Amino acid sequence: MVQRLYITYNEVHKLCQEAGKTILNEFKPNLMIAIGGGGYVPARILRSFLKTPGSPNIPIQAIGLSLYEKLSDSGPEEAVGQKVTRTQWLDFSSIKGSDLIGKNILIVDEVDDTRTTLQYAVQELEKDVREQAKKYGREEEKTNFFIFVLHNKDKEKRGTLPEEMLKEGRYLAAQTVKDVWCCYPWEAIDIDEHDRLAAAQEKN
Repeated sequence: MVQRLYITYNEVHKLCQEAGKTILNEFKPNLMIAIGGGGYVPARILRSFLKTPGSPNIPIQAIGLSLYEKLSDSGPEEAVGQKVTRTQWLDFSSIKGSDLIGKNILIVDEVDDTRTTLQYAVQELEKDVREQAKKYGREEEKTNFFIFVLHNKDKEKRGTLPEEMLKEGRYLAAQTVKDVWCCYPWEAIDIDEHDRLAAAQEKN
């Protein structure tokens, strides 16, 4: 049986609060891109801790990527698929592709499991920004991508991230956990039961 880790909204909030210090001081993002659906809530909470006096809120864009396949109706676990499916992407005609060029862009997701989704996101976003930079004649400007996840699973990864991203410390996981199934509160059908299981887990 797969071991489950129940995570509460309160825990997510505190993880974002703690990580926000590093992200604000070291990453200095101009834009966040949340990977749906798990990255939406952390990105919004995180933005509250990235405010600086006199500056506007950091904008959040969204992309939709799917890798998991439902195992059964009896539990939250899903099987890892073989292919990343793009369900939503940035509309460069409406956000102006040049708005991404030369910026510090923070990609947010809830969990780094196999790393396949993160690899896809980084590769495709880097490619799109290169194309937009060429289009606008701004190829000399450097765009930096950063990653923030709530949980990194301590396991062998299928996907890879750019070596320079890891060397330069542009990857941050709020917590590293064992290879367990992370049960997030936004996935719960009965939030009271979810919180009860999380509390019982703390006692064990």
